[in-house]
Amino acid sequence: MKTPYDEGSSRIESDMEEMADLAAGLKDLDPEELERIMSVVNDDMQAKVHDVDSHYDTRFTWEYDKGSRPALDKLYEKAKKAQWNAQTDVEWSIDVDQEKGIMDNMAAGGGFAGVNTASMDLSGTPFQSWGEKEWMQFGVEAQNWTLSQFMHGEQGALICTAKIVQTVPWIDAKYYASTQVMDEARHVEVFSRYLDDKLSGHYPVNIHLQSLLDAIIEDGRWDITYLGMQIMVEGLALAAFGFIYQLTNEPLLKQILKYVMSDEARHVAFGVISLKEYYQQLTSAEIRERQEFAYMAATSMRDRFLQQEVWERMGINPKSVVSLLNQVPERKQFQAMLFAKIVPNCRKLGLLDASNSWLRDRFTEMGIIGFEHLDDTGSEYEELQVVSG
Repeated sequence: MKTPYDEGSSRIESDMEEMADLAAGLKDLDPEELERIMSVVNDDMQAKVHDVDSHYDTRFTWEYDKGSRPALDKLYEKAKKAQWNAQTDVEWSIDVDQEKGIMDNMAAGGGFAGVNTASMDLSGTPFQSWGEKEWMQFGVEAQNWTLSQFMHGEQGALICTAKIVQTVPWIDAKYYASTQVMDEARHVEVFSRYLDDKLSGHYPVNIHLQSLLDAIIEDGRWDITYLGMQIMVEGLALAAFGFIYQLTNEPLLKQILKYVMSDEARHVAFGVISLKEYYQQLTSAEIRERQEFAYMAATSMRDRFLQQEVWERMGINPKSVVSLLNQVPERKQFQAMLFAKIVPNCRKLGLLDASNSWLRDRFTEMGIIGFEHLDDTGSEYEELQVVSG
């Protein structure tokens, strides 16, 4: 497999070092907020289909001048050359030992799914009687849960990008969005196969993620679909994949993440390029609505990483452990670093300081404003490209 990404991985490594320092500012959730989050549950874990009522205008455009928006045209040309096949380009013959991967991470100081038990006083907690067997099970379940939520998010992106093809008024954006529909289909396919064939199965969608996807799809405004999916959800995914890529030594997962990150960087750039132009036309009141939507999306994504479904599967009341584990530095760092792409992209779009810095104040309260001066994703896709023409 051709992987020039390896030559540029020092970029991600240096970003990770800087982000680790910035992540220390993530604010703890107070007990009342934790209670609110944990009270929202998925009442239909066995559902096979989920319907969302959505009303929006489908826009034809009769202006077919390709390249009238050069940045989008450049992205489209890159995307045409960067297609890969999830069945033939990924080395599925690689054997995956999930427990060995978890033990390797433990030996490297990462703990079981970000919980370094050696540094914790577990007396008087539900973990007091846990041994290596229970912690290993937790590591397995947490990995399955995490990758499952990314898989569900990728299906959300598949649906949203198909919607963007219908709703965006520019031909160059329609062209590029059509390539992303294919990208997202690959991502759902590759994560599904990895979870069910190489690991030990997948989890249902987390209720906070489902609610966010519903909100993005329900809104009829085409730029809200961009903001919610291309900037917020895809931005978080790009940061998370980079974090996991650095953490894991499992070769098949690293290979999958290289390919997926190469696509995701283009997807976020698509949102930045499109919205930067469009937001210059909006009124102050309309910009404030976008700020509020971005903040809602940020808190929804933060809330989903409490992993209550994992604790329930292991027979533990989530409310009895989440507050404790939220104090673990490694887990706080992971949660905070997920916003490392979102905050600088919001800054580039002018959302941080509009409306008397309303969104800046909200991100400051969350403890993630320190990420604002990291590189945005407007051109990062050049460095993360795996497949070249």
